Amino acid sequence: MFENFDWIQAMRSSPVMVIILFCSVLTAGFAIERAIYFWKRRGNPDSLLASALVAVRSGNRDEAIRVLSSNPHPMGPVGAEMVRSIDEPNHAAEEKLHIAMSEQRLALERNLGFLGTMGNTAPLIGLLGTVWGIMRAFHDMARTGSAGPSVVAAGVAEALFTTAAGLVVAVPSVILYNQFVRRVGVILTVTENNARTIRMSGSAASRNTTSRAA
Repeated sequence: MFENFDWIQAMRSSPVMVIILFCSVLTAGFAIERAIYFWKRRGNPDSLLASALVAVRSGNRDEAIRVLSSNPHPMGPVGAEMVRSIDEPNHAAEEKLHIAMSEQRLALERNLGFLGTMGNTAPLIGLLGTVWGIMRAFHDMARTGSAGPSVVAAGVAEALFTTAAGLVVAVPSVILYNQFVRRVGVILTVTENNARTIRMSGSAASRNTTSRAA
């Protein structure tokens, strides 16, 4: 199908292809960076929750904070903040929870906007290259006075190359963006639920200790 198509010349002759190639490199770089980041912050939130609850219920908050802070999962720093706010009023604890969750969300969602933008923009950049290429093909035909089917087909095929390249960049970008966004949502939901569980258990343990002391 593309035996006689000069791919290298098509890339050299279209300035839009340089933009698409640059965008593809950035997209791959950001996707790899996010994948490595999520891998580094992996963890077992259920096991972490169980360890933190044992320490909190026994009254050893320092140990709970140590266990939580040493874990790379987002639940670690958020849960540690909840342990520190066990004795504070509910509104103050909620405010600290929202701040801690916002900090984790910002870290998890960093560079995801670029992937989403590429998923929407790359096809448009490719379409721009196609329009540019068709205009150039017709200009060349008018200048040479040749408008045979083979000449027209070659020019159009070269012009459509940028649209295909834009889609090649856009499709993986959309898939990766949706996958990362879904993962962020799951991580943050688990983190918030477990952090609230830790605080409620700590508050209950604190009230029981106060009651026995009275």
